[in-house]
Amino acid sequence: MIKFFRIKTGNVLYYPGCLTKFVAKELRENYRKILRSIGIDFIELKDLEVCCGSPALNAGYKEDAKNLSEKNLKVFKEHSIRKIITSCPACFKVFSHDYPKLLEKWDIEVEHTIQTIAKAVKEGKLKTKEKFKGMVTYHDPCHSGRYGGIYEEPREVLKFLGFEVVEMEFTKENSFCCGGGGGVIGNYPELSEEIAKERIKQAKETKSKTLVTACPLCYVHLKNVAKDIEVKEISEFIVKVL
Repeated sequence: MIKFFRIKTGNVLYYPGCLTKFVAKELRENYRKILRSIGIDFIELKDLEVCCGSPALNAGYKEDAKNLSEKNLKVFKEHSIRKIITSCPACFKVFSHDYPKLLEKWDIEVEHTIQTIAKAVKEGKLKTKEKFKGMVTYHDPCHSGRYGGIYEEPREVLKFLGFEVVEMEFTKENSFCCGGGGGVIGNYPELSEEIAKERIKQAKETKSKTLVTACPLCYVHLKNVAKDIEVKEISEFIVKVL
């Protein structure tokens, strides 16, 4: 019997998101290295792509978000994008949940980088030179958790790296927001800072010396208010042992 195999066509795009592009630039380089190390053949569109539209949607400007989605779709199709891998939970949420509503012809697969990395761990594609030791606690980003159900993947990766993961009181589907998303940090900075301080307090109560997350906004916001505890984005650990 002759077997026919479907050949995948099109490109995989790494989409870092605006915050990673312009603020946490070191994270972008981290994920480039990680994706290459696990054998992901990806392209970047850099100045051709535009904002995913998350800030506009959060502020209630649906038409502006739709215009941004149409611009992105045009660029993505011109470059034969079949799959997007993004390290930003907000971009992940918008591409996977909002673009199908904003656009009639959205057929691009979307994946968060932590999903990609967790799959590589299971398939034996992530090779590390050494393992870490000690405890960490993990902060679940709202967008990847509540919209994507991405809870176990980051913990699996951290355990693979050698860490013991200790949980805060509010975690996974009951996770406490970092205070930075939804436009809060721009419109209510004092409230945003108080929320972040409360989350840091919860992390310190675990007796862990390190708080880890897989979101650039959570990482930057929590790091800015953290005292007596280290805040890390998960890629920072991975690149150290590649």
